[in-house]
Amino acid sequence: MLLDISVMTFDRPEAWQWLIQFCILATALLLGNVLRTKIPFLNKSLLPSALLGGLLLLIYKAFPDCRNIINKPMMEVVTYHALGLGFVALALKNNKIESKSTPMKVIETGALTASTYVIQGIVGLIVSILFFYFGKRLFYAAGLLLPMGYGQGPGQALNFGKIFTGWATEQGIDFPGADFGLSIAAMGFIVGSVVGVIYMNILRRKGILSRKKIVEAQVNKLEDYESKGEIPDAESIDKLSVQICMVLFVYFLVYLFTNWIQGMELGNFGTNTLKPMLWGFNFLIGTLFGILFKTILKRFKKAHLMEREYINNYMLNRISGFCFDIMIVAGTAAISFENFGKFVLPFIIIVTLGAMVTFVYVLLISRHLYPDYKYEGFFSMFGMLTGTASNGMILLREIDPKFETPAANNLVLQTLSAIVLGFPVLLLVGYAPQSLSATWITLGVLVVFWAALTIFMLRTKIFKRRKKTEE
Repeated sequence: MLLDISVMTFDRPEAWQWLIQFCILATALLLGNVLRTKIPFLNKSLLPSALLGGLLLLIYKAFPDCRNIINKPMMEVVTYHALGLGFVALALKNNKIESKSTPMKVIETGALTASTYVIQGIVGLIVSILFFYFGKRLFYAAGLLLPMGYGQGPGQALNFGKIFTGWATEQGIDFPGADFGLSIAAMGFIVGSVVGVIYMNILRRKGILSRKKIVEAQVNKLEDYESKGEIPDAESIDKLSVQICMVLFVYFLVYLFTNWIQGMELGNFGTNTLKPMLWGFNFLIGTLFGILFKTILKRFKKAHLMEREYINNYMLNRISGFCFDIMIVAGTAAISFENFGKFVLPFIIIVTLGAMVTFVYVLLISRHLYPDYKYEGFFSMFGMLTGTASNGMILLREIDPKFETPAANNLVLQTLSAIVLGFPVLLLVGYAPQSLSATWITLGVLVVFWAALTIFMLRTKIFKRRKKTEE
């Protein structure tokens, strides 16, 4: 008997809604790539194609008849999950990097990442508190979305933006936290790319930097695609299917763990601060579970319970790259300016001061931490701390295409130390919006924390001065 498809509902619009949204994201990403490739100014600016695609969707939404075609809640959901899935894919990779960095240099780079989050938070809080007191009624903790947007990207800017909106609403303050955070993240990509390129060209004109050929560095070698002992490309299951299934399985564990924690009794702090934030930590929990899952696979192989290597770094890189590209497009497209009018001035001040402070601070610390490759270290960190790690790598490849300096290694290997050192910042971001007094406490703690991290990074310079003074 033939299957009677007349009873099926695939002809209904509801069956196509989610798929159409993904098609819109894919189309925007392709168009963004075409613009970046064909327009010389955009190509030289190093703006990500994903950001251009998101900006195209923002322009598209400006037309009243087109506004409802793009589903804002769905774009927010995609942004949220793409962040977590991308981090899981990165965590599953086998680290085969030939280390050019000392363990202490990796820790110091993680401290630079965390301290930049902190100083961004300090700048943002000072501005938002001042606007709150001087009658603009900007939510007093809004400035903490600066490190979430600049330092963490669209995913965290969205997560904490929603949390901030909830707390602001409870206190009678109208604050579109998600839109505010996503706008900061979008501006961060522009700052990281455009400002980075402008400064690079200034250094070239002064003769400090010389342009190198990057064509050779863009070619993948055979070992980049596959390592010895891996499963075949296509057997009973395709190799790419295995990678995707592993990523989804680990992400499912993230959901089960987070849902289990939600049912626990954790006291006032846990209920009011930790639990509301926990869903926003999907990327962090995913990273930890990914490392755990990878470790278990290695133990299975050592115990001869598993003969083949199932993890393929090249494919996991492609999965994470796809997730982050889609995250940037969806996060930018999710921005809504309908309720944004009265926050334009504080937004401009926050992103401008944030860009200036980030540029100066990272440049000064890079000169101390990386005396032999200060510009390579600066561009990699500045790109990451205003956009994503990929922005840092793009800027770095312009002056170090073969990654001959340790800058690329520092950027990759610092992740764990940055997570450990930056975790208190995430807790404070969840604590600050609960009340004005909590925001003031957070500001004070951030100042002390920033001073401690900065002293740690400059300790050799400080101790040298003390010795000279004593002599």
